[in-house]
Amino acid sequence: MAAINRDPRTAPHGTRNDAILAAVLAVVAVCLALFTDPARRPDAVGWVLLLACQVPLVWRRRHPLLALAVVAAMAMPYHALGNNPLPPTPASYVALYTVAVTQRPLRTVLTGIVALTVALTVMVSVNAHQALELLRISGWIIATLFFGVDVRYYRQYVAGIVERAERAERTREEEARRRVAEERLRIARDLHDLLAHTITLIGVQTSVAAHVLAADPERLDRETIAKALDEIAETCRTARGELRTTLEVLRAAEHGEGRGPLPGLDGLPDLVEAARLAGARVEQSVRVRQAPPAVGAAAYRIVQEALTNAVRHAGPEPAVQVELYERDGALRLSVTDDGTGPTPGGTPGFGLVGMRERARSVGGTLDAGPRAEGGFEVSAVLPLTTAVEGTR
Repeated sequence: MAAINRDPRTAPHGTRNDAILAAVLAVVAVCLALFTDPARRPDAVGWVLLLACQVPLVWRRRHPLLALAVVAAMAMPYHALGNNPLPPTPASYVALYTVAVTQRPLRTVLTGIVALTVALTVMVSVNAHQALELLRISGWIIATLFFGVDVRYYRQYVAGIVERAERAERTREEEARRRVAEERLRIARDLHDLLAHTITLIGVQTSVAAHVLAADPERLDRETIAKALDEIAETCRTARGELRTTLEVLRAAEHGEGRGPLPGLDGLPDLVEAARLAGARVEQSVRVRQAPPAVGAAAYRIVQEALTNAVRHAGPEPAVQVELYERDGALRLSVTDDGTGPTPGGTPGFGLVGMRERARSVGGTLDAGPRAEGGFEVSAVLPLTTAVEGTR
């Protein structure tokens, strides 16, 4: 099938293969000349012409029309001498097939007409009986040409399918990269909002300390100054930690409108209520005291996407369980449903890519897939303290 589907002009080792084919056909021609119609066995000139018919097949891929012309030029005097007409036939059919499979259909038809016309003209002038014999077997010549044209169209059809598949794959990869880039940009914008808030807070705390120092240098409120400086240090450590965990997905600063404060865990009830309004039976369990803004935003986005997928893919009125709790210094969340899940064999979407990017942006991990007992589960582990402690 690979040999049939491949264009013969671009096939590897084409000349070597054609030389082997010519040698095999030469052996076949010799056997046909020796063991069929002994009364018309070729003479010395006939043997030379018969073997010469096989030589042009060596370059049949590169010059199909020239190869056919040379084969015809050798075959015509061979037949004119009254030799056995069967031995040159395989080489002639191979040359005709090569022209049909490599040339445009119109050129193939014209070549077939010219070949038959020339052959009949020569045969009529030499031997009318052989001309009638050639006319009788002309159906095989036409069948060979049409077979070559059919193979040519089949190869073009297969090449078109392969090209469309490759184009679709490239388009899908480009779309995936674009979606990932958009998600990273959204994360960068959220981080921009967080850092702007942090820097503003540091500025306020620094102003408090400066005011205390300047108000009454003789009676310093050491406790107030120490508290302000401790808060500045803690704010800087938190900001550095969250920045470090998102460096991999942070892009260059974007100029444009902001998105407002980061969403957090306090927005989960609104997500749950929206899913309930969409028809899902949602139960939530949130046992987290406090989470850094970046971690809370990541958890919010993951739960949002998981609920959206459950409403979209889990079937009518799915039962969804949302659970968030703190253990071993990490926020652990899971969103499970009892629905049918995505359609098997369907094209995967980009929601899971976005959720994994969110988890990775805060140094966490995310797993998603069908459950053994049915339904679908999204689970994530988002560190609460590692990013901050790693910067101290």
